[in-house]
Amino acid sequence: VQLQASGGGLAQVGGSLQLSCEASGNAAAWSDFGWYRQAPGKEREMVARVDSRGNTDYSDSVRGRFAMSRENGASTAYLQMNSLQREDTAVYYCNAEHFEEISPSRYGWAPYWGQGTLVTVSS
Repeated sequence: VQLQASGGGLAQVGGSLQLSCEASGNAAAWSDFGWYRQAPGKEREMVARVDSRGNTDYSDSVRGRFAMSRENGASTAYLQMNSLQREDTAVYYCNAEHFEEISPSRYGWAPYWGQGTLVTVSS
């Protein structure tokens, strides 16, 4: 199983971009999805999360500008980024948990990360 992130690119200040995170395999085996970002010289930080019921959570820095969604019954999550600021420039990573065999005869939630997608916001 894997996560495939897409949608990054170049945007101007005030512009918009949409990121997608597609998970492979059985959609029912995936739980919460999240987007994280890492800017140069900074630690990775949580941007947004959505659980299996569609409940969302956002960091203070993006609340009101970004919206995360998830297709019902599907294994794809989206991050709509509006009113982009230069401070949003970073590599964005999607994250999700997959229910699988984590050790012989023991099942649990294993975290997966997609490859990063670069978002650059310029003035």
